[in-house]
Amino acid sequence: MATPGKTTRSRAVLRVGLIVLFVIAQAAGRPGFGLSGRGLAVASLTLAVAVTVAAGVLPVDREGTPRRVVLGIPVKILSLCLAAVASVVLIEVADASSPAIAALLFVVGAAAVRHPPRHSVPVAVVALVGLLVGGAASGDMAQDLSLCLSVCSAYLIMHTIALRRATRKAEAREAVLAERARIAREIHDILAHSLSAQIVHLEGARLLLRADRAGEALERVDRARELAKNGLEEARRAVAALREDLPPLPVALRALAGEFGTATGRECAVEVSGPERRLPPETELAIVRTAQEAITNVRRHAPGSPALVRLGFRDGACELEVVNPASEVPGTPGGGYGLVGMRERAELLGGTLEAGESDGGFRVRLRVPA
Repeated sequence: MATPGKTTRSRAVLRVGLIVLFVIAQAAGRPGFGLSGRGLAVASLTLAVAVTVAAGVLPVDREGTPRRVVLGIPVKILSLCLAAVASVVLIEVADASSPAIAALLFVVGAAAVRHPPRHSVPVAVVALVGLLVGGAASGDMAQDLSLCLSVCSAYLIMHTIALRRATRKAEAREAVLAERARIAREIHDILAHSLSAQIVHLEGARLLLRADRAGEALERVDRARELAKNGLEEARRAVAALREDLPPLPVALRALAGEFGTATGRECAVEVSGPERRLPPETELAIVRTAQEAITNVRRHAPGSPALVRLGFRDGACELEVVNPASEVPGTPGGGYGLVGMRERAELLGGTLEAGESDGGFRVRLRVPA
């Protein structure tokens, strides 16, 4: 992959090559260079165009240093304006030679693609005014009007290219920011859910040990260990999602169901309907995280109850449903912030999440476009 420094040097070499090619072409044309009269004028104007174009397009400013300005106008813009004037005069002196016309169009195009309109428009205006004045002085307005049309076309084409480049850069920047936000959200979910709970249990264990209640303290440590283990699994899932190598949804859901059965001794069935297919990584991760949160809530708020996970692949959508019957044993009260986070995650994907009592139990239903 080319580094920015190498790319800049390559572009500079290309521009120098174009300038040298212009000088050679103008010298080989008619009238060519000379030591007196018209030949001397052509040589002087060609040198002036080459120098001003070089000053306007070559990267003479060092990175990190402010751009040089004169009377509030960047030096490069002044150089391109002078290059436009010299090119127009060269066109008149050299009888509209092709190298001189190409130089004028290059100057206007370079200004349009490299600078904002407030700086590039004056360069185009200088070129147009110079052509009109030259045409009026020579009495051949038809040729100069044709050149004016070419200048306008060159400016519009290069300005459009500049707008497209700016749009692509903005889209790339937005994509990077969105990816950073997604990574931050994953890290937050892992830390907030796992580490905060571990701190609570470890603090409780510390207090119990001070009170010589070793048995209860050991139970707290075991809970903290389980939370740390679950947090590590969540971190692995997040890394897998960021690397886009998550296992298929049915496999991931059956793994969660297996963890539920191991921890509670209760059944957690997984039913899959519809033609199975892979979904975008962020969509699959949202479905897995919603199932994980819902199953965790069954363990927390309905201890002793089994759970049922349904995954349905529909046309243009994917549905997840986690249901459980009511428990005869009171569960741990909670504020439901996990489901709030899952609802926000679903809305970011353009989906919906519903959670509430259903048929004497509890149901969480997620639907996302896919």
